[in-house]
Amino acid sequence: MDEMTEFSALESASDDQPQLPSEPAPPIASRFLFVDVAALRAKQLRRGARVRLGEEVPLAHKAERLAMEEVRRGLVYYDIPDPKAKAAKNKDEA
Repeated sequence: MDEMTEFSALESASDDQPQLPSEPAPPIASRFLFVDVAALRAKQLRRGARVRLGEEVPLAHKAERLAMEEVRRGLVYYDIPDPKAKAAKNKDEA
């Protein structure tokens, strides 16, 4: 019975913290990609996503500033779709 209680406590403690990536995302070289990724992350933050920076940053900052800092630190993963695959998909649909 004690083991079940300990497991429940560990499970609820892990739910309180956001899941951080095991290793940082590769740095973004393009400022346009940086803005796009940060804007999407800011939208997630405004909709209620948890901040990944930890307790060192006060929550009084705007979502956009928090998102830019998360992207700069490599805490936000992003995916760049292959333009050739998109072109092929559009060609098949036509």
